[in-house]
Formats: sequence, structure tokens, C-alpha cells
Amino acid sequence: MVTTKTEILDVQGVKLSLHRAGKGETLLLLHGANGSASWLPVFEELSKKFHVILPDHPGFGDTPPPDWMDNISDMAYFYLDVIDALGLDNFHIAGHSMGGWVAAEIGVRDGHRIKSLILISAAGIWVKGTPVGDLFAWSPQETTHKVFAQPAIIKKMLAHQPSEEELDVIINNRQMAARLCWAPRLHNPDLRKWLHRLTMPTLILWGDSDGIFPEPYAHAYHGLIPGSELEIYKNCGHVPMLEARDDFLDRLEIFTQGIS
Repeated sequence: MVTTKTEILDVQGVKLSLHRAGKGETLLLLHGANGSASWLPVFEELSKKFHVILPDHPGFGDTPPPDWMDNISDMAYFYLDVIDALGLDNFHIAGHSMGGWVAAEIGVRDGHRIKSLILISAAGIWVKGTPVGDLFAWSPQETTHKVFAQPAIIKKMLAHQPSEEELDVIINNRQMAARLCWAPRLHNPDLRKWLHRLTMPTLILWGDSDGIFPEPYAHAYHGLIPGSELEIYKNCGHVPMLEARDDFLDRLEIFTQGIS
């Protein structure tokens, strides 16, 4: 049984809520616009092999939004302060969707302490001729069909009726995601120019049926990051941690052990 501890870390006036579990090398998990729940399918299993740290980004989950945080660049610099506050060194960082974008922005600014980088269905760049999904325009039903590929999972997600508390979290997460990612939509036009600075071992994981960031985005990241590795999962949407869970865990373990 894995014991998870929830802590509050005060960084730059932000009361950052974070969850810790496990022992071993540190793995910092950065979540996407939907919040930290996207990591739950693999959190316990990862904590059997790593010291896992999963924060709620400012403005998401249990972390209040600071007035000064306006964009993903602000978030990246904030997490550099978090890394300092936690005393992290020689650690792994894995980011999903918007969290992948944040992870990439962190790495191009100061990656000397990052042992490896794992980008999963990451936002952050624009691929000409391949539009991204519009998270801010879709209904919940449309979003479910775009995010997931497997009918059984889609059916399960559509059947779930969120509680009032869950709805509050969903609304707050959505508002903060819009604040950070609205313009330009879900990317930084300058990020492409700096991805060559990601010289740490980098693994890119993607679903072939991602309805938000289609597969060409995976290949674009792969081409822009020197020496990166790429894995595409079949019959998988935007959340490989759920729809390709076992393969995802195996690949991440093999990748990080190979570095060690």
C-alpha cells in the first residue's frame, strides 16, 4: 500500500498544494488543463519505483491562482522557483498536455538539473496545416469523444455524473487554463526556436487518435528536440496514462532505467 502525503509549499506567495509518494529517484509530474486527476491511473504504480511529486498548478485543484500569473512562461519560471524550494537535482520530469508544454519551457530555460524529460501529448507548438482541438468551444460530450479513443472508456466517462465539488474544480481548472493558454491558443510561437536547448534525454509519448493534438505534433516535437525518442500508441487518444497504461508504464521505466 502506497502512502500519499499532501503538503502545502509556499513559493512566491503561492500556497502550492502537492502530493508525494514513494521512494527512489524523483519524478516530478506536471498535469494538463483538466487537472492532476489525469495522472491518477498511474500515480500509485509510479510511486512504487520513484519518489513522485504531483503538484496542483496555481489556479488548479487546491492551489489558489496568483494575480501575477498570466501565461505559461510565468508558470515555467514559477516551477523553476519550486524546483529550488524543493531542492531537486538530477530528477525526472514528466508533463502531460499543458503540463508537457510547461515542462518544455522549464527545460529550455534551465535544464541542467533535469535528468530526463518525458513529454506526453504535449501542447506548446503549432504545426502548420494541422489545427489543434478547441478545448474551450467543445461541449463535455464532444471533449470526451476527442480526448479518448476506446469506446468502453468513452462510455464510462460519459456515464460519470460529477458532484458539485467536482464541478467547481472543473470550472476553476477550465478558467485558469483559458487564462494561461487562450492567446495564442495552446502554443508559444517562440518555443520552436529554443527546443534545441533540450539536450537531456527526452522521451515523447503520444496516442495515434489524439483529437486535441493530432499525431503530427508528436513528430514535430521529435524533429525539434535533438536525440529524442518517440513512441506512438495505437487506438489511444490524448491520455496514454489511461488508454495505454501498461505500455506507458513499461516504456517510462525502460527509458529512465536506461539513463540510470
